[in-house]
Amino acid sequence: MAVKVSTIIGWLEAFAPQDLAVDGDRIGLQIGSAQQTVDKVLITLDVTRAVVQEAIQMGAKLIVAHHPPLYHPLRTLNTQTAQGEMIANLIKHDIAVYAIHTNLDIVKGGLNDWLAERLGLKNTEVLAVTQHEQLKKLAVFVPLDYEEKVRLALGKAGAGHIGNYSYCTFRSVGTGTFKPEEGANPFIGRQGEIEQVEEVKLETIFPAHLEKQVLEAMLEAHPYEEVAYDIYPLEQKGAAYGLGRIGYLEQPMSLEEFALKVKNVLELPFCRVAGRRDARIHKVAVMGGDGNKYVNQAIRKGADVLVTGDLYYHTVLDALEAGLNLIDPGHHAEKIMIKGLCRVLEEKAREEKAEVEVIPSRIDTNPFYVL
Repeated sequence: MAVKVSTIIGWLEAFAPQDLAVDGDRIGLQIGSAQQTVDKVLITLDVTRAVVQEAIQMGAKLIVAHHPPLYHPLRTLNTQTAQGEMIANLIKHDIAVYAIHTNLDIVKGGLNDWLAERLGLKNTEVLAVTQHEQLKKLAVFVPLDYEEKVRLALGKAGAGHIGNYSYCTFRSVGTGTFKPEEGANPFIGRQGEIEQVEEVKLETIFPAHLEKQVLEAMLEAHPYEEVAYDIYPLEQKGAAYGLGRIGYLEQPMSLEEFALKVKNVLELPFCRVAGRRDARIHKVAVMGGDGNKYVNQAIRKGADVLVTGDLYYHTVLDALEAGLNLIDPGHHAEKIMIKGLCRVLEEKAREEKAEVEVIPSRIDTNPFYVL
């Protein structure tokens, strides 16, 4: 089936919800119409004039970028400027642009996890927590014969996750009473007669952002015309979300060995390194993009090295004094999101049997080279 931009946005936001993004981040549909039909999607780190030409040539009607091309508010739209010309070309060729930025950095299984996996980190956790998942509890009353069907539907929809356990529920058996009134079409009982039915009360928890799909799954599996259920907000914190990851190398190595590994696995022309070449590296913090603000978190959490981009001279000096080694692979190391996001969308397209091709950009947007 053909899809619209809005459909692909739905897939992206199911994977990396917008409410995960840091305050003020310029994410979402930035240019174009959500109603545009799409059969090719171009995935890129940055939106440049060369990337726009690439999209035009291949007939892509949607560009999904990590870095928002409209980060600062536009004061004018002069098509004689580089940015104005680029925007005009996008509009002229009906190409929409969607930005998925810090929500992709933060989400589990997103950019920072991709970086950690590439570097071989184990037992990772969030480096800088930005929020905790809001949890809710669902209690639903189900006839005995349908208990398993409803329980499995809830688990499949994402309810019942506690730590490393899934499909967690609590059941209690009791008697439900009801009288079908005129106009009712009861699954059990007759109109005008009070019925007593042995039922199970199933209780489970779910992340608040999954409420719609959890309820839809429950109602689909439940046999009753009118389903009795309750939803409660919970005070306890759910899973931590945040920027960066920190974890351990399977085997310690020297800073020089690890820096070469970073350079090779991230396919970089170079990386900057600060620290003793023979320093022992075991606990590693990683932060996609500009990580200057998160050096202290890495120090507090006992990292031997922080891998992040755009490091400032004085920030590096202070970090070294505090005992933290640093590897700067450059901001462009985030290019790994291209392959990662392609996999996410390709899997969703197959699942939905959607006729859309997901294409990684071949344009190298890294502005730096070494002489």
